[in-house]
Amino acid sequence: MRPTQVIHFYFHRNRHNIFRQILKKYLKYMAGIYLHIPFCKQRCKYCAFYSSTKHSLRELYVNALCHELTTRRNYIKEDIKTIYFGGGTPSLLTLGDLAKILDTIGSNFEVAKDAETTIEANPDDLSTEYLEALLKLSFNRLSMGVQSFSDRQLQALGRRHDAQKARKAFLDARAAGFQNISIDLMFALPSSSGTEWQHSLQYATELNPEHISAYNLTYEEDTPLYNELQKGNIEQISEEENIAQFEQLMQTMENAGYRHYEISNFAKPGYESKHNSSYWNDTPYLGCGAAAHSYDGASRRWNISDIEQYIIGIEKEQPLFQEEHLSIQEKYNDTILTRLRTSKGICTKDIQENFGSDIAAYMAKAAAPHIASGCLEQSQGCISLTRKGIFISDYIIRDLIMVN
Repeated sequence: MRPTQVIHFYFHRNRHNIFRQILKKYLKYMAGIYLHIPFCKQRCKYCAFYSSTKHSLRELYVNALCHELTTRRNYIKEDIKTIYFGGGTPSLLTLGDLAKILDTIGSNFEVAKDAETTIEANPDDLSTEYLEALLKLSFNRLSMGVQSFSDRQLQALGRRHDAQKARKAFLDARAAGFQNISIDLMFALPSSSGTEWQHSLQYATELNPEHISAYNLTYEEDTPLYNELQKGNIEQISEEENIAQFEQLMQTMENAGYRHYEISNFAKPGYESKHNSSYWNDTPYLGCGAAAHSYDGASRRWNISDIEQYIIGIEKEQPLFQEEHLSIQEKYNDTILTRLRTSKGICTKDIQENFGSDIAAYMAKAAAPHIASGCLEQSQGCISLTRKGIFISDYIIRDLIMVN
């Protein structure tokens, strides 16, 4: 899954204690499968996600991934509505690797005929032949890690493609037959200006993808970009410029006909990411692979963030993972953290039904001053962020969550 950071909008999701009493309600949704492919040709300067350049482990890793899928086929009993290959760089897998993983899923799970099947890809991995083969393998959604249409910025980020290659890859994907393409962009880049950001937005909207994700750059510790910032080799833009770039983003997307359906995500009508929406809507999902997370409606589980240890654990049939169960309070906090990010927001009826009248009253009381200030609004029984509220969403969420 891609990072979801925009200005004040980085949230560390809680993962704790038992919550069986609401499981049946959430299992009415179709479930999803996430496959983490943690290989990269090179590490981007800003990335803190787990990945490796040890490509010699690829075949062993794919075998282990398929074995985990097989042994965990009963983790979720619902039909699979979404399949998502994330990373890392899934487009580094061979077509044979992808076919093997998809065949394993098909053999062990009931996959809906109209399942959304997404693969994340770097533009320079996407030859015409590879794109056409992806379609034949049943991939129907492509998520391209473009990040910027500025060669200067791409080089600063450590990306291995340039702007021309990104445009060509998109056009090749369209020509091959992909009708659902998402582009990832980043803003608030070092020493960036509104003019440079508008340039990227213009190129992106002219390509007319069905979906655009836009993330605020964060300087994660122990990354090359963070180290450069600490040494004074690069300059972080001001908070005012950061906010201005996000406002540019929202206005440009609105003018181009995109719906702002989640803080970091924009889609043409009907092209919202079904898989990522499952995270925000509390839909169960199975995550396989090193560092992958799973959620069954009552507990969260995550695999070890080490390829070699992951492979050894699977081979010995002693998988290395941690698990936490969700209490009612922690489940409520998760709901606030995720659903308030969406344009629909939080339905008060759901809070009442799932958590009881005391928690519903707590939320209503906490939300009241933010409604009065115009940062939250009430519509059709739900509370959601206003445009004004988006910029202080972490403060609003802090007020609505419950802390012992």
